[in-house]
Amino acid sequence: MIKPNYMEKLLDGIEVKWEILGDVAELYGGLSGKNKEDFSNGNALYISYKNIFDNIVINFDKLESVKVIDSENQHEVKYGDVLFTGSSETAEDAGMSSAVTTKFEEKVYLNSFSFGVRFNDDINIIPEFSKYLFRSHFMRIEIAKTASGVTRFNISKARFKKLQIPIPPIEVQEEIVSILDTFTELTAELTAELTAELTARNKQYEYYRNMLLSFPKVQVEE
Repeated sequence: MIKPNYMEKLLDGIEVKWEILGDVAELYGGLSGKNKEDFSNGNALYISYKNIFDNIVINFDKLESVKVIDSENQHEVKYGDVLFTGSSETAEDAGMSSAVTTKFEEKVYLNSFSFGVRFNDDINIIPEFSKYLFRSHFMRIEIAKTASGVTRFNISKARFKKLQIPIPPIEVQEEIVSILDTFTELTAELTAELTAELTARNKQYEYYRNMLLSFPKVQVEE
């Protein structure tokens, strides 16, 4: 178990740089100029809105297909990028993030309802740290402030670029990732155990319910 005093020592005295996102990264858009037919018989892969919204890191087992020709000027997703949903029904759910932590060879694109963030080459931030940073409570609050709308809330790229983000030293990023990955694994294991236990209890309940309520049928004399 990780003790609180260890956490205090980890963060004690370290220099954390706070940077304006637009100064340390560039934003790019998703697929453009596509119609319904382009998604029927695709020759390329793209990351869907749902893949970003549902996952803290992109699930490369659930990429979808789209038709893209060489002459098109489409942005490609790269390792280390952080992808964001562009809108949602509430401001709190807009701008949900998912980090690209997998290295890949093929060309992969982004759906048209999302946008990507790519850090400058001289910015030392690891994608495993980004996956937790942009889903953290304080960053979600700040991201929600960049959204506006009535029935659907859209992220303002101009406001989004003004977000301030902390960038601790690499070794601290790695330690934070190690700690949070451990908690994530423990949570997943506990959830699996509880799910299995709940399933077993439900089956037990159904068995006894059926047994206790299966009364012998009495023949009624006419």
